[in-house]
Amino acid sequence: MNETGHHVRLTVNGVVREATVPGRRLLSDCLRHDLGLTGTHVGCEHGVCGACTVLLDGEPVRSCLTFAVTVDGHEITTVEGLARDGELSPVQRAFTECHALQCGFCTPGFLCTVTAFLRDNPAPTEEEALKAVAGNLCRCTGYQNILKAVHRAAEIQAEEDR
Repeated sequence: MNETGHHVRLTVNGVVREATVPGRRLLSDCLRHDLGLTGTHVGCEHGVCGACTVLLDGEPVRSCLTFAVTVDGHEITTVEGLARDGELSPVQRAFTECHALQCGFCTPGFLCTVTAFLRDNPAPTEEEALKAVAGNLCRCTGYQNILKAVHRAAEIQAEEDR
């Protein structure tokens, strides 16, 4: 730590990034304000809604509950890092195809959550898919199309893996 804060070095979406942050700076604020990655949304600021979900070393975490200094040296994937070579990820494509978003505020958190879920469970049942997204809140869609998108993303991934 220096007089202005703690130096953190993270790999964000495959790029090494550095920032000097106060000890109590949340990862969500570091991503948005210090690194200019505004795709991560902050909803409830209590870890309840899931809008701020990012992947920390591949696992979903609530960035509004995570101090930036605790992720020094780790790998973060935000919604901006899900696409590859300008192509939407299977999860992003499925959300688009299935109209699984309306206002879009919750979408980045859902996309990160579903990406990690399908990596670990590439052929989920309806119950498993429902349980996977239960920690993310959406006030617009009613979840039917989100669940359709989870299954569609699994299909797209399976097709790409052939």
